[in-house]
Amino acid sequence: MSQPGRPAGGSFPARPGPPPAGGSFPPRPGPGVGARPGPPPALGDDEARHPAVDAAVQAMANAATLAPADQIAQYEAAYETLRETLATIDQT
Repeated sequence: MSQPGRPAGGSFPARPGPPPAGGSFPPRPGPGVGARPGPPPALGDDEARHPAVDAAVQAMANAATLAPADQIAQYEAAYETLRETLATIDQT
């Protein structure tokens, strides 16, 4: 008598094992040496822009040239500016 969920023969087919050492996928390419994202594209609609947001975005773009420790402080300051500005915009 077979149990529900089991094949009539009483055993399941063998599962495939792990992939061979080294994997079967090629390594994922990383960013090029010294590659950094460029500044964000400029928006065409001046009515939708906000000076504080533009300044924060520009500060983040400028941070790319700083040392990593200095980048963190710049990103945190930009984040605070964006958070406060967006909260103010939402209230109006």
